[in-house]
Amino acid sequence: MIRILAVNDKHEVIQQCSLEDLKNPNIQWFWVDFDAPSEDEALLLEKYFHFHPLAIEDCYHLLQRPKLDHYEDTHFFVLHALNPDTLAAEEVDMFWGNNFIVTFHYSPSKEMDESWRRIMEQKRLREKGIAYTAYLIIDKLVDEYFPSLYQIEDQLDEIEVRGKSVPVHILMNEVFEIRAKLLKIRKTIFPMRDLLYRVLNSEKIDGLKEQMVYFTDIYDHLLKLSELIDSNRDLTADIRDSYVSMNSYRMNTIMKTLTVITTIFMPLTFIAGIYGMNFENMPELTWHSGYFIVLFIMLVIGFSMFMWFRYKKWFD
Repeated sequence: MIRILAVNDKHEVIQQCSLEDLKNPNIQWFWVDFDAPSEDEALLLEKYFHFHPLAIEDCYHLLQRPKLDHYEDTHFFVLHALNPDTLAAEEVDMFWGNNFIVTFHYSPSKEMDESWRRIMEQKRLREKGIAYTAYLIIDKLVDEYFPSLYQIEDQLDEIEVRGKSVPVHILMNEVFEIRAKLLKIRKTIFPMRDLLYRVLNSEKIDGLKEQMVYFTDIYDHLLKLSELIDSNRDLTADIRDSYVSMNSYRMNTIMKTLTVITTIFMPLTFIAGIYGMNFENMPELTWHSGYFIVLFIMLVIGFSMFMWFRYKKWFD
């Protein structure tokens, strides 16, 4: 589907505008959105707009890294939207010219729909021109990164609350799943941050200086998102290390207890082994009270060792 938003010199939206109507000199600027285009519609990038072949090739072959390329009178952006369900990046391509913006995306984009609606409804936004429209598009894409990160933060808070009531292996699986999600988002946000840094330092884009404060705001948002990702990754690492330490401590405690029990029974087993031998010339076998004496000795040895280990705080 192709939709066209054309604005005349009075900053009014021209209704039912076609591609041929875009040549009208009364049109101040326009935005053409290729929303999940068919093969024939996608060919218009070359046949009608005559964009550079390398830029068109990048539109057809997904998934490109966020970037900015300059071609004569057109600036080509590769942007990334974030799928909130899968956290996978979805490519949105944008051609920015002196009086036009052309966006191209194969996946439906609510960010494009929201930006389109705002431009259609608010004249004051149309008055700010093509650079501000480009800002709205990029800003909306970046704003949609925040809910996914905030959701991950909520999951981390929940893990800390449930830490004492849920088995460690279940929590560790959740922590590693969250780290995988953070890695997915990181692969989107960090390249977008680098792209905005390049935009802010570019002197080739007309009309950018007048809207520089808005693009700087997007860059600040991306810096905040980058810090959130790093802090959450550090938090997951701390949680992982804490549970590994707790698990090791618990294992060491169990092993120490078993070692103490084994140590107590070692002399008792030694005594039982001696008197379990079937030699005839063992003088103690003829004692009338030998059985009770040996039991008493074994009891004294066991109790004495238990009290000694307790005094040494081996059971703490």
